Amino acid sequence: MSSKTCFFEDELLEHFHPLTLTRPVHDLRVGILTLGQKWHSTLNIKGSVSGTIRPELEGVFTKQETVSDNESVLWINPRFLPSEELMIKVSSLKKSEGLHSDGYLIAANVEGAIHNSWLRNGINRDQVTLSEIDQAGLQNVWQLFQWNGKEIREDLKRIPSLKSADSKDYPYSTLVNSNQIFIEEGAIIEPGAILIAESGPIYIGKEARLMANSVVRGTAAICEKSVVKMGAKIYEDTTIGPVCKVGGEVSNVIFHSYSNKAHDGYAGNSVFGQWCNLGADTNTSNLKNNYGTVKFRDWGTGKEVDTGQQFIGTIMGDHSKTGINAMLNTGTLCGVCCNLFSDGYPPKFVPSFSWVSGNNLVPYHFEKAIEAMEKMMERRKVELTPAYKKMMKSILENS
Repeated sequence: MSSKTCFFEDELLEHFHPLTLTRPVHDLRVGILTLGQKWHSTLNIKGSVSGTIRPELEGVFTKQETVSDNESVLWINPRFLPSEELMIKVSSLKKSEGLHSDGYLIAANVEGAIHNSWLRNGINRDQVTLSEIDQAGLQNVWQLFQWNGKEIREDLKRIPSLKSADSKDYPYSTLVNSNQIFIEEGAIIEPGAILIAESGPIYIGKEARLMANSVVRGTAAICEKSVVKMGAKIYEDTTIGPVCKVGGEVSNVIFHSYSNKAHDGYAGNSVFGQWCNLGADTNTSNLKNNYGTVKFRDWGTGKEVDTGQQFIGTIMGDHSKTGINAMLNTGTLCGVCCNLFSDGYPPKFVPSFSWVSGNNLVPYHFEKAIEAMEKMMERRKVELTPAYKKMMKSILENS
């Protein structure tokens, strides 16, 4: 098995916009880890995650480099998660062999010359011998939250040296079924916090903080350096990614990282990117009043399609924000760097770099948007690099 990987994207990329406008597919977070981190952990590969990076993302994410002809590289489609069954098949791949399912390439073990050619010219499937397997992969953005609970449980197996919590170490908190609660070094559980792991495990990352009287029900993950605010209610199948602040009521939601929902309000069956901020009493609708299936905007075609799903809340791209008392309709798709300040429901589709106030939707001036980004990122000691700014400019120009 090769010690190097190269993650690639396929024709379903747009199905994961707007989240993938600012990241490669392998950087999507499902469960505790990103898709790329899952594969690296399962393959026991150290080092940074890299792959074929779109031009607009170069400099923000690590691009896989060329290798010598005698090396081999495992090309991986990260939409397909590394289950035990799939890993057996991937591990048995010889050079110039690959796997595909329903026409989609899953993985290929290629020698250096082919790897270098694919980096320059794109994947040529005729250069590998493919075996057909029956393997489900992520196909739509809403599947991220639908698969989240299962992936939290799978990721717990991928994190080394995890130990169950001892309730005696937290005498002023309540830990129910503590053998399914995993608390990393430096995490703080304040008095009155309640962790209930009867229905599934709970993961608390390094230096995370659960404030007093917050309640977390498993299956759930509170990742590194995140804060759950006082009195918060975190329901099943929720991931609060690294360096987030979350309060109010949250159910089956993924926050990627550096995002805030610090106050009361409800979020359900939703995914939020990086650097999002939901104002006080922001509420997402995740179920239609008639209990019908949710219609959702197809990013590529612009057409509204029936998803066949009953529960979909909001999918929000990076750096988007809501004002106080914001209301987000069922099946809302919000692009990158939007401001939603409205006393009613904003449109169900908000293009990137939009400013929504009342019934008016106007462009968000780029320099003002960058100024706000810089201030927000500076608060967390993260630099807004020229490459990051270039990525944002590309998103604006292609909106």
